[in-house]
Amino acid sequence: MDIHEYQAKEILSRFGVAVPQGGLAYSPEQAAYRARDIGGSKWIVKAQIHSGGRGKAGGVKLCSSEHQVEEEADELFGKRLVTHQTGPQGKTVYRVYVEGAVAIKREIYLGLVLDRKSERVMVVASSAGGMEIEEIAQREPNSIIRSVVEPAVGMPAFQAREIAFGLGLEPALTQQAVNTILGCYKAFEELDATMVEINPLVVTEDNRLIALDAKMTFDDNALFRLPHIAELRDKSQEDPRETRANDRGLSYVGLDGSIGCIVNGAGLAMATMDMIKAAGGEPANFLDIGGGATPERVAKAFRLVTSDQNVRAILVNIFAGINRCDWVAEGIVMALQKTPLNMPVVVRLAGTHVEEGRKILARSGLPIIRAGTLAEAASRAVAAWRNDSLTKVAS
Repeated sequence: MDIHEYQAKEILSRFGVAVPQGGLAYSPEQAAYRARDIGGSKWIVKAQIHSGGRGKAGGVKLCSSEHQVEEEADELFGKRLVTHQTGPQGKTVYRVYVEGAVAIKREIYLGLVLDRKSERVMVVASSAGGMEIEEIAQREPNSIIRSVVEPAVGMPAFQAREIAFGLGLEPALTQQAVNTILGCYKAFEELDATMVEINPLVVTEDNRLIALDAKMTFDDNALFRLPHIAELRDKSQEDPRETRANDRGLSYVGLDGSIGCIVNGAGLAMATMDMIKAAGGEPANFLDIGGGATPERVAKAFRLVTSDQNVRAILVNIFAGINRCDWVAEGIVMALQKTPLNMPVVVRLAGTHVEEGRKILARSGLPIIRAGTLAEAASRAVAAWRNDSLTKVAS
């Protein structure tokens, strides 16, 4: 789960990370009030969306008067920002964050990520801040510092000091850097985060170390024990298809193709999408119904996939171990009887109670295309999608 910049800053500040004074606004008038409350002569108005690259997309504005703050906020509200992370559809701005501007002397990159290869928390830092870490790795690879945290020990102060020394900070700033790094690690560990990123972490003209931007991502599977973090979720920033699936306990990722996939198991889902591509089609989604799928759960998956207007055919690929093919077949029949579809449905069943599942499909009398292997199922799904598309165009 991602959260907004202002939420990440509120969290990190509680762990001792210095952040600029700022305030959230839901209207242009409120933005001007926030600027007045902060004081000073210059402010930054930032669009709050779940994406990096907001500045390049026109989502970060420097203002030198309260009136300008109000005008820039008015321009941002309701605007759809398109960045390299949002895709062409962009994300709509519903709130802005107003901060007092700071005089910057130097920019640094600091990030903590869950490195799945080493199964450790890794600190990634660079003296070249203000760019995406991918750009830093390409332009200045020698500037990147990597430091793995030993989980049995946690992060000791000396490890944070080594990182600070590697960044070439002045001695007067070393303790501030140590406090910042340790604060980020404590937030990461205590709140089940999978990423904490401060970019840029700036050195100001008056020699303070401040987090000018912040991002945090959390492990969805741990949110049940962190209700105060779960409450920070902003569904307006998520793909509505994925939100709908998440609320129903389904693993779903929306894609841009035309063939909807209903599969059990993440590995099988990936293989199914690959086979659709190999057969000349494009998958419309990744959907894993999981183990022990009941007929009701399968029916929910059908409703979710068909809610995507781009879907023109459906491929159901089940290899039942924990699952049962007869349950899946009952769910398919239940879904198609309740809501008849004007698109081809291809079903491939294998594994536990497969014969019972095939009999249920055959007895239903529904126009279901059956397949014996994954390759056959993918080929038939792509062929059915093409034939159906041609028929509709001709009619």
